[in-house]
Amino acid sequence: MDEKPAALTVHSVAEVFLVFLRLGCTSFGGPIAHLGYFQEEFVQRRRWLSADSFSELVAIAQMLPGPASSQIGYSIGLLRAGIPGGIAAWLGFTLPSMLLMFLFAFGHSIFTGKIGSGFLHGLQLVAVAVVAQAVLTMQRNLAPDRARFGIALVAVAILFFLPSGGATLLAIVFGAVAGQLLHRKRLDEFLDGGLLSHSVSKSAGYLSLALVVLLLTGSLLINSPLLTARSLFVGFFRSGSLVFGGGHVVLPLLENVTVARGWISQERFLAGYGAAQALPGPLFAYSAYLGASVQPTAHPILFGCIAVLAIFLPGLLLMTGVLPFWRSLRADDRFRKSLQGVNAAVVGILIAALYSPIWTSGIHSSYDFFLALCACALLVQWRTPPWIVVLIAGGITAMR
Repeated sequence: MDEKPAALTVHSVAEVFLVFLRLGCTSFGGPIAHLGYFQEEFVQRRRWLSADSFSELVAIAQMLPGPASSQIGYSIGLLRAGIPGGIAAWLGFTLPSMLLMFLFAFGHSIFTGKIGSGFLHGLQLVAVAVVAQAVLTMQRNLAPDRARFGIALVAVAILFFLPSGGATLLAIVFGAVAGQLLHRKRLDEFLDGGLLSHSVSKSAGYLSLALVVLLLTGSLLINSPLLTARSLFVGFFRSGSLVFGGGHVVLPLLENVTVARGWISQERFLAGYGAAQALPGPLFAYSAYLGASVQPTAHPILFGCIAVLAIFLPGLLLMTGVLPFWRSLRADDRFRKSLQGVNAAVVGILIAALYSPIWTSGIHSSYDFFLALCACALLVQWRTPPWIVVLIAGGITAMR
């Protein structure tokens, strides 16, 4: 059973901010790895919500456009301390990577040396271990039987063998359809789910959805090639509104907004994206680098903050808009079956991400495999805090 939301106090909001600030400093590995960090911190350690509620937040975020891990973190903050808690969770989780991307925009030579590049490679190896742990945990919760694990395997095949642009969304749709074939008795596994529904009022939900529609309509109508604060905001808002499947899918959208308009060079665009892969926190914080790097501008910090706000805003508004109506949706048997299928497909998405890009970009030798295996053992068997594993692996590879 979920714990009741904490009373809305300055203390509870500050607690949410500090917990997510620490996660923002130590959550390496991208959005899939973040699910493992969140489950460990909020389901197993702090017990702010149940495993079932967490899996439902994952399902909601996967079905909506935007950065899934940030939407889940924002929602956990909502459950704990209302809308101020959600904002505190997003800000705490985003701030470290946002500041690092600003630093990289103003001087990225620190990452190009032997020690710096070696440390970054160590972070990639930790990501392999974190995602592997997440796959094991989520499989036990979301695909524990043969039927649902079969859905997960088909989802893996969809991501591997179909074009990447819409593969994630197609895998989720397949899971929803296949879920209708699951046996009815499995529906008893669901809890009441009232906590998710009552975390936001219906009036706030309607207002959030109306803002998304209004801002998205405006962003589609405004398409100026001139670099202004308004054109930057609408371009990044449009990108955040139309991306399904996580941070990597947003790359061509952002390239169309910035490189295609001549606001930033292709080389500088890719350099920032490469650095973002190895930093903690949400990949969408890459927008801070782009906003600070576009030319010409006399206000790089301001433009970076505008880009960050614009790209995250649609996903957070959509999450706020959907939560008040979640209870009535999940009361429908057909929807609940589809939800189970989507959850199983999420396991397939986790498995596919473990191989590519996490494994393929991080494991280059038997030495890398052994170090990643040791990192996984530290996390799973010795229950070592992830930030300690990050320091160990990063230090070893930096000194190699």
